[in-house]
Amino acid sequence: MAKKSFKLAVLTGALALGISSTVNAGGASAEMLSNTCAGCHGTYGASVGPASPSIAGMEKENFLETMKAFQSGDMYSTIMGRIAKGYTDEEIDAMAGYFAEQEFVPAKQKFDEGMVSKGQKLHDKYCEKCHAEGGKPLKDEEYVLLAGQWTPYLHNAMTDFQEGAREMPKKMKKKLDKMVEKEGDKGLAALFAYYASQQ
Repeated sequence: MAKKSFKLAVLTGALALGISSTVNAGGASAEMLSNTCAGCHGTYGASVGPASPSIAGMEKENFLETMKAFQSGDMYSTIMGRIAKGYTDEEIDAMAGYFAEQEFVPAKQKFDEGMVSKGQKLHDKYCEKCHAEGGKPLKDEEYVLLAGQWTPYLHNAMTDFQEGAREMPKKMKKKLDKMVEKEGDKGLAALFAYYASQQ
């Protein structure tokens, strides 16, 4: 009887170990997966490097669409296209959920305080309809975070849009063309100063 109990205990233990191994081998946690992004996008998605955007607080659907666009090559990138292909759909979904739950941390950066007021007026006139609340992160809003985002990143992204490396939504192109025609590059600089001021 004791031998049977021992064998049953061993068998049960082995089965439990097997199940545990399968679960662990089945995939990393959302946090572990997201940590692979920290080198460029910072811990918890709060970037400390001006060339990489902060992705903490990024709306889930926006994250999913962006990663899939990188994977397919529909969105221009220097390195993200290769990185995105290394993840499965399930892993991307897990990361999207994780970053959506993180608190956005505005970048600490210098900006021209004298241009902030002008930038706010331009934002209200040309950008507010899509980038509500001054471009701050809002739940269930699919637009890219602007307020408190790194200025060099915003500048590079805008250059990609203007040069056709990234496809610009029709509504955005219409508004941007109108603003640049009237305000020129100084208008963009004022916008960037305004976003940098949002803490």
